[in-house]
Amino acid sequence: MVCLHTAGTDSREWRHQLCDPAINKNFRVIALDLPRHGKSIPPYEWYQEDEEYKLTAKFYAGILMAFCKELGLDKPVIMGSSMGGNICLHLAKHHAKDVSALIAIEACEHSPGWHLDWLRHSHIHGGETCAQSVFGLMAPQSPDKYRWETWWYYSQGGPGVFKGDLYFYSVDHDFRGETEKLAGDVPIYYMTGVYDFACTPEMTEETAKKTKNSECIIMEEIGHFPMSENPDVFNRYLYPVLDKILAQK
Repeated sequence: MVCLHTAGTDSREWRHQLCDPAINKNFRVIALDLPRHGKSIPPYEWYQEDEEYKLTAKFYAGILMAFCKELGLDKPVIMGSSMGGNICLHLAKHHAKDVSALIAIEACEHSPGWHLDWLRHSHIHGGETCAQSVFGLMAPQSPDKYRWETWWYYSQGGPGVFKGDLYFYSVDHDFRGETEKLAGDVPIYYMTGVYDFACTPEMTEETAKKTKNSECIIMEEIGHFPMSENPDVFNRYLYPVLDKILAQK
């Protein structure tokens, strides 16, 4: 099972699932850092690029499939959150035969309004601004230690990376008119927290209604970062989904 981080951060978000015995009993859990994120460096000579970094669906899906191929993964489960959830729709369209199931967390067919110029500006502290901009997306019930841990991850992104990821999240990812065309060849499990106002439960539910072979799970006491802001609550919702995936094999 390959886990995809949210915009502007890295695979540390999945540390609780990476060491959960109940999950690892049946799954080899892998969490990767996209280029420019976490332990993955930018492309060489990135500092000479004429244009600012902008993540696209084509590049994102392509590097995920290349990653799985290089590791010799046979039809893995893909589990992603936020932008990692949204890319699941593109994988369902273009790579359904290459995956066994998709878990799309905090995902919907269109998430406008988050590609913001001020997220990279010389007059602000980029890391703290990015971290503060997402803090309210977490549920008030989530433990402070985990909410601030998530804040910490966001404070450490490279210059322009969060904004560049949000280009995919809010601009390049627009699946309106495409969702209902998905063949349903791979099951999609949508999971969204009630406190998420970037991708509201209603946005996810509307997307799920159009998606063949899908299930929609709305999670109480959870916001936009389930796996890191409140892992104990999130895992209780995740376990039954994983059981269903195992039963299908």
